[in-house]
Amino acid sequence: MGVQAYILFKVNSGTEREVCEKIVEFDEVLTADIIYGEYDVITKVFVQNLAALETFTTDKIRKIPSILLTSTMIIARKYKGKNVRSKK
Repeated sequence: MGVQAYILFKVNSGTEREVCEKIVEFDEVLTADIIYGEYDVITKVFVQNLAALETFTTDKIRKIPSILLTSTMIIARKYKGKNVRSKK
């Protein structure tokens, strides 16, 4: 079944693109986006279990020097909208 989670990042100013480029290289990462607000980057990840999530965040994500802080939010239940918006 696996575990999906969002991980929010605070990064050094000006390193948002660099961080996204690094984290999308990991197999666990589904998406990575630069955002505005309290956090700088958000990523959606898929791992096999909670132990794998802990290993991923500790051994891979937190070793990237530009990342100052992470906040992990495990997805409990997913809902999909009726409308699918096309990309321009």
